[in-house]
Amino acid sequence: MQSGAASMSSAISSKTADNVSPFPFLDLKAQFASIREETLAAVQRVLESQQLILGPEVAAFEKEIAEILGSLHAISCASGSDALLLALMAYGIGPGDEVITTPFTFVATAGSIARLGARPVFVDIDPLTYNMDAKQIESAITPRTRGIIPVHLFGLSADMDEISAIASRQDLTVIEDAAQAIGARYRAKSVGTIGHVGCFSFFPSKNLGGAGDGGMLVTQDSALADRLKILRVHGSREKYSYELLGMNSRLDALQAAILRVKVKHLEKWADKRRRNADCYRSLFEEFGIRDAVSVPEAPAHCDHVYNQFVIRTNRRDELRDSLRRAGIPTEVYYPSPLHLQPAFAHLGHAPGDFPNTEAACREVLALPIYPELSERQQRFIVEQIASSLRASDERSRSARAND
Repeated sequence: MQSGAASMSSAISSKTADNVSPFPFLDLKAQFASIREETLAAVQRVLESQQLILGPEVAAFEKEIAEILGSLHAISCASGSDALLLALMAYGIGPGDEVITTPFTFVATAGSIARLGARPVFVDIDPLTYNMDAKQIESAITPRTRGIIPVHLFGLSADMDEISAIASRQDLTVIEDAAQAIGARYRAKSVGTIGHVGCFSFFPSKNLGGAGDGGMLVTQDSALADRLKILRVHGSREKYSYELLGMNSRLDALQAAILRVKVKHLEKWADKRRRNADCYRSLFEEFGIRDAVSVPEAPAHCDHVYNQFVIRTNRRDELRDSLRRAGIPTEVYYPSPLHLQPAFAHLGHAPGDFPNTEAACREVLALPIYPELSERQQRFIVEQIASSLRASDERSRSARAND
């Protein structure tokens, strides 16, 4: 039998469910509806020009991104994954080299290192921020270490003061993986502009997402910017003349035109994501579950942009199943750490090597956070979370009573 509190919560949730239409984890259709006419006009402008790859549309977008982030140079490319690869290539990182990064990230971070024949060297995360624990970096440095790739995970900056200080002492390159964090700031500086080069993704799910893949690198180093521009077009500055071994990684003009429309709304959308994050926290307090669903707090000197809003519970899978049954979409970032993935088996890691990362993979759950999410939808989500957790507590109490 359910407790009175659980029964009441279920009744409230059922009533709310009748008034809440099904909604996706990320509502790109709602975003498009708000900028439909301007987006279609931008696409038509490119199609009528028939300047489809690089060209003035891309150059204009690069200039706008550089100005927004406060960077001297912005160099577009075909994806966020390519941005990481190009950055490593530009610094000549390859076989025999090591690059320090985190195992709690999307595969492209470490994959770009491994693809060039270098070795990803993992350090564990800070369990409060999910970002690389900067205090563990120096113990991972060897004579073969060439660089550090901090990841600004979920839209929150890594500890760039400590990372930059270590890199300066050890003469290491810092390549910021800011794929999830465009617009985020660390001590008033835009992430991506603090290290030697910053890498961004315009995958559709990002805060600034295109209609397909796209990426960007930013740097204050003019010589590096020139090298990146050459590398992204097969290592060529002039047609059929190849200075370097590069790759084909150009941004389409259609993507640039669409992103130029969206970038005007980037800060407004980030503010709405922050508002939704605050709303979740208030609702967790209201329903008495703040302690049951751990939510990281951004340090005072960081501006979080909430590409993802992640809660944490040791009943993650049970909670996710319950929310799925209620029609609430969630995602897990990330279900398995990179050091235990088959693609990185050659690194020789075993379970337990990075305990904070492994615990996070078992416990984190991302809730919808997109700007168009309504307070009513958030209330429904939190009601269902509270109901699920109370039902789980009741089952545990009943099991103990029967032992």
